[in-house]
Amino acid sequence: MSLLNQIFNRGLIGAKCKTCLTLAISRIKLLQNKRDMQLKLMRKEIAQFLQSGQEPIARIRVEHVIREQNIWAAYEILEMFCEFVLARIPIIESQRECPLELKEAVASIIFAAPRCSDLPDLLTVRNLFTTKYGKEFISAASELRPDTSVNRTIIEKLSVYTPPGDMKLNVLKEIAQEYNVSWDSSKTEAEFNKRPEDLLNGPKQISDVSIKLPESRKESPKDSNRVPIRPSKSDATTKSVGPTKENESLVEGKMGKPVSSESDNVLEKARAAIAAADRASAAARAAAELVNVNFNSVTLGGANR
Repeated sequence: MSLLNQIFNRGLIGAKCKTCLTLAISRIKLLQNKRDMQLKLMRKEIAQFLQSGQEPIARIRVEHVIREQNIWAAYEILEMFCEFVLARIPIIESQRECPLELKEAVASIIFAAPRCSDLPDLLTVRNLFTTKYGKEFISAASELRPDTSVNRTIIEKLSVYTPPGDMKLNVLKEIAQEYNVSWDSSKTEAEFNKRPEDLLNGPKQISDVSIKLPESRKESPKDSNRVPIRPSKSDATTKSVGPTKENESLVEGKMGKPVSSESDNVLEKARAAIAAADRASAAARAAAELVNVNFNSVTLGGANR
């Protein structure tokens, strides 16, 4: 921004900044009083859950309590920073760069403004600081670059994360002590100390489950690679239809026990198929003999003529 713009906008930025900071301080006080009442009610409900033995619900509700307490602590620091900047508005107007003693307060307000949706006045102050110090200064504070001076407590309290188990356990113990609830925390401690399962890599231990197949359906890899051989007509006529005792003994030796009812049905179907093949071959031979007889009779008749 040019020097002329800074000269003409100096009083305008200071007046707007004073108004927005005053409104932000008043709004923070109102929200703090409202949040105090909500926290008391939430802690009382958790004490009732602990007393009635509903620990799983209490373990979930305590995360909301921790979140509200963090916001309350962040708002308390923001209120102090707003009052500090409000008292230093003449210094901000007189200097082109941000003063060193105000850098932490200004950077913290810039960082917290988009994370506090119920404080719209801070966004207006952030826009005024953008006009005053430029977009690079705002980006450095918003992105937490090393050269910024954002308050570490505000960064921690306004960060969205799941509170650790020891923190939740301590808050539950404080609530139980506050409302004189006799509560055994051993189950909750065991639940918080339990390591979560790795859902991406799967469970660590896999139970051994053996699938038992019927003995008649088990095949060795060698048998599955073999090509079935069809018996010839001569073999079909000479071999008996039913299985021999030697084959039955071999089957029993391989399977380890007698053939089941399912295998009996398969053998009966095989016998019926072999019998049908024998009948078909016999009919074919009879037809061939009849054709030969007719052909011989025809040739003999032609020779006599």
